[in-house]
Amino acid sequence: MKKYVVVGTGNRGTLSYIVPMVKEYADCVDLVAVCDKNIKRARLASEFAGREIPAYDDFDKMMNEQKPDVVVVTTRDCDHAEYIIKALEFGCDVISEKPMTTDDKMCSDIIEAERRTGHKVTVTFNCRFFPFYVRIKEMLKSGVIGDVLSVHFEWLLDCSHGADYFRRWHRERKNSGSLIIHKSTHHFDLVNWFLEQEPVKVNAFGTRKFYGPTREERSERCLTCPYKNKCEFFVDINTVENGNQKKLYLECEDVDGYFRDKCVFSEEIDIEDTMSVNVTYDKGTVMSYSLTAHSPYECMKIVFNGTKGRLEADTAFGKDNMKIYNRQGEEFNYNHYNKKPLPGGHGGSDTALRNNLFRGFDSDPLHQMADTRAGAMSIGIGIAANKSMAEDRAVYLSEWLGKYYGE
Repeated sequence: MKKYVVVGTGNRGTLSYIVPMVKEYADCVDLVAVCDKNIKRARLASEFAGREIPAYDDFDKMMNEQKPDVVVVTTRDCDHAEYIIKALEFGCDVISEKPMTTDDKMCSDIIEAERRTGHKVTVTFNCRFFPFYVRIKEMLKSGVIGDVLSVHFEWLLDCSHGADYFRRWHRERKNSGSLIIHKSTHHFDLVNWFLEQEPVKVNAFGTRKFYGPTREERSERCLTCPYKNKCEFFVDINTVENGNQKKLYLECEDVDGYFRDKCVFSEEIDIEDTMSVNVTYDKGTVMSYSLTAHSPYECMKIVFNGTKGRLEADTAFGKDNMKIYNRQGEEFNYNHYNKKPLPGGHGGSDTALRNNLFRGFDSDPLHQMADTRAGAMSIGIGIAANKSMAEDRAVYLSEWLGKYYGE
């Protein structure tokens, strides 16, 4: 049985990894310690998991004392590279939450460390395990619409989900690389995976017009805001439904001063809330992509135009919809997708992902498990998009990935 440690004990690390590792995978996972810069939060892992777990706020000390086989990295995005590289150099394999990291230098450093040490990095893209996305992958792979010529992809975050990124550490580019990396890494990886192609060139545009200092009535945080009785974005971190946030963040503020409920209209916000990206792929497919973080409703919409027809899919208003048309505009009669609810977070995809991570698998015909190359290609689009917006030009991923994966 392998020995595991987890670094990063926030909501994702605690509830999606630590608790299941203890309660569901104890037969194959030996979780020997957890680490977080906030020691109070690290110690809460024991309470959530229901058994004592050694807690550290010093990563090197944990590694030297516990000598794990595998390190699970669930920290802020900007800290991933530091812990991934240290873990590899300690002689461990690594499981990293997406995105693998946030800029080109740290991406290169991870690739070089993996090659130098001979140990493996797995990047967790749970979207590859959503039943609906698996069905789309299967339909494309069947060749029903032929070779894919173009993709039109729109992702809408509503004003509950979208706004939450502007309350947290994600709102600062130095922490998350912006939503075009933190959030869109899911979407870019999906398209890369669907197409079985790699991105080559990116052109991007972005604005911030909805969040940030767009209104005078704002404060540092919701909890103490004088306008909370009339602000539609007010969240009460003290409520029962926010119990995990209260325990993991509000009650740990005295250690690191991190507020989980910052104002979405703060001047501190420096990331975009609306983005448009164009991508060309190595086999000739082109993609147009947009992300809106302030939509009236939540939805994924994607269209594939192929040599034999067209596939349209969306998740509008809580329903998974797919239509396929032939070249004559007739709807193709296929075995319609019937969603089978799965237990666990993100529509059961977290459970399916963990089963593969911790129990292993006999085969991976759809290539759902992602490595550093997949991680680099996904964030590569986001990194190139950030460069494109900043420098007002088209950006080639080969500018920093060419020496690793060829031109």
